[in-house]
Amino acid sequence: MTAVQAKQDTFDSLNPATDEVVGTYPVNSDEDVASAVSRAREAALWWAGLGFAGRAERLQRWKGVITRRAAQLAEVVHAETGKPHADAMLEIVLAIDHTAWAAKNAAKVLGRKRRPAGMLMANQAASVEFQPLGVVGVIGPWNYPVFTPMGSIAYALAAGNAVVFKPSEYTPGVGRWLVDSFAEAVPEHPVFQLVTGYGQTGAALCRSGVDKLAFTGSPATGKKIMAACAETLTPVLIEAGGKDALLVDVDADLDEAADAAVWGGMSNAGQTCVGVERVYVHERVYDDFVAKVVKIAGDVRAGGDAEAQIGPITMPGQLAVIRRHIKDALARGGRALVGGEDAVGDRFVQPTVLVDVPEDSAAVREETFGPTLTIAKVADMDEAVEKANDSKYGLASTVFSKRRGMELARRLRSGMTSVNGVISFAGIPSLPFGGIGESGFGRIHGQEGLKEFARTKAIARQRFRAPLVLTTFNRSAKTDATVAKLITLLHGKRR
Repeated sequence: MTAVQAKQDTFDSLNPATDEVVGTYPVNSDEDVASAVSRAREAALWWAGLGFAGRAERLQRWKGVITRRAAQLAEVVHAETGKPHADAMLEIVLAIDHTAWAAKNAAKVLGRKRRPAGMLMANQAASVEFQPLGVVGVIGPWNYPVFTPMGSIAYALAAGNAVVFKPSEYTPGVGRWLVDSFAEAVPEHPVFQLVTGYGQTGAALCRSGVDKLAFTGSPATGKKIMAACAETLTPVLIEAGGKDALLVDVDADLDEAADAAVWGGMSNAGQTCVGVERVYVHERVYDDFVAKVVKIAGDVRAGGDAEAQIGPITMPGQLAVIRRHIKDALARGGRALVGGEDAVGDRFVQPTVLVDVPEDSAAVREETFGPTLTIAKVADMDEAVEKANDSKYGLASTVFSKRRGMELARRLRSGMTSVNGVISFAGIPSLPFGGIGESGFGRIHGQEGLKEFARTKAIARQRFRAPLVLTTFNRSAKTDATVAKLITLLHGKRR
């Protein structure tokens, strides 16, 4: 059920639902990674030289290849993660839309823009532009092996960079498919390259001299990534999971809120960084809401057959975490209204809904990454916000409230919030995606995502000689006195 090493220089990718070998891939060495980065460095010059229009045309061509062959890619995702084909197709569709947005908007976001020069430097023409970094390294996750890394890959490419991509050892076939499809659309130079392997390969990418490293994964691995990148002062972008909360106000549409809570918590077998793990419900609607959640969750089934709504737990070690969280919650007075300890099998975990769970339990404090929900009763939304914010994580959140939705959303300590919907921000290409605290830093998607993969370049060009020249040793005392008077007139007024 794991990606296991077949021999010293290769490893097998396995279907987590069956242990069937999906493919065999090389364990790329430090030298392999260095060679890939070197090739990317040369390709980056050509790619940057195409300009925004040339890159946009090629990215749109790649988008077309992915779209026409999406069913084939979905099959690869299904084989390597076990997730249902429909869920695989959903993340591919989102990735396509993001790629189209990045290609279309890169010139507008990153192109040269004039800036005001101010009074003292009025003779200057001031401008700023965002230039390619060069080569960007991307280390992707297994849970959304298309959508999540493409949030870095597509935006980095649109900004003019070459990319070297290390997918998770659980989903190397998805990475291979993406790189091969790009080469089909852009055959001229190796602008987008693949390296595969385990943590050592990722560490080699960190130390390879890439101009930025984008990582998605656990906080523990994110800290190792930062330490490795620190050796070469390579800047990093980290997206490191969360413990996202959903708030249900007294005036919420309970049917929609319950449906959102179950889908947000159980889809992809709960293996979603922005998935719902905690729910806080106003005491006046708590019983009705819980009853609706129990009914919906009771109809959701994990399995490897075509009728199952959720698939297996991809990482075997996560089964122990899920089991420990459920066991601890029940031992400390919590109740399982759906599922429970028996819900955790050898490959699959059935949906579990927990209530009366103490706030200091592992099921509330730690990321579970499984199809479980804890639901807590609160006296009001002030208490709900306080409890939701009491977390080391800060990735995303959800609010269901007809009257106070926007107010509550602004008060939540998270990088993203959906109001009267769930995870909707991820599907909007213009919105930045990322968190705070142990959920990481930096942003993908939107204008912020494009700028994340570019360096800011400021240019001041003299239009005419200034009557008061300040940048010279020949500056006179009279000039200094004039400047002092001018500054006093402009900024010295009492208010």
